Amino acid sequence: MISTTIKNVDMVFETEPSVFSPRAIDAGTLAMLSIVDFGPQDKVLDLGCGYGVAGILAAKLAGAENVILCDISEAAAACAKINARLNHVPDVSIRVSDGYAHIEESDFTLILSNPPYHADFSVPRQFIETGYKKLAPGGRLVMVTKRLDWYKNKLTSVFGGVTIREIDGYYVFIAEKRRRPVKAKEEPSGKLSKKLQRKQQRRSGGR
Repeated sequence: MISTTIKNVDMVFETEPSVFSPRAIDAGTLAMLSIVDFGPQDKVLDLGCGYGVAGILAAKLAGAENVILCDISEAAAACAKINARLNHVPDVSIRVSDGYAHIEESDFTLILSNPPYHADFSVPRQFIETGYKKLAPGGRLVMVTKRLDWYKNKLTSVFGGVTIREIDGYYVFIAEKRRRPVKAKEEPSGKLSKKLQRKQQRRSGGR
């Protein structure tokens, strides 16, 4: 049993040897959580939740109804369900899912992930590329790894930019899905621009 306090919230976690970081909460996860705030306006996905640290904290601060946890490991998901009950958020949604396979929602304001950075990049590539589609406009993907260059380049290419914080030997990446700018051909009110109006008048025979 692990006992901890994160963001002034006391929590306990049961683990087992087959799940990631079973003896203590991973330092990378703690680094990521140190710069993330949760509020009732958020809809949060803990992607690759392990035994549930990030997602359960989010549920306690943002409300269980606003949070989904998922992991490809059935053992991890089972631990997360136990820990959700132990930490008094039993109604939080916890799913066994290979990445986003069982995540139908696409309006998250926050996606949190501590991906398996010792493997090849196929998993984080899918996390990033599909994550962009799963975020609401203005939503953020927050990832933590010990690798810099590949993640920096990939997140920049997909999101158009990324903020990076180095904390305790880890890199925390924050990439925002930018809101769509107003199209040049359209006024902010939704009316046609004068240039487009003139074009339509010419087509209809007017001058």
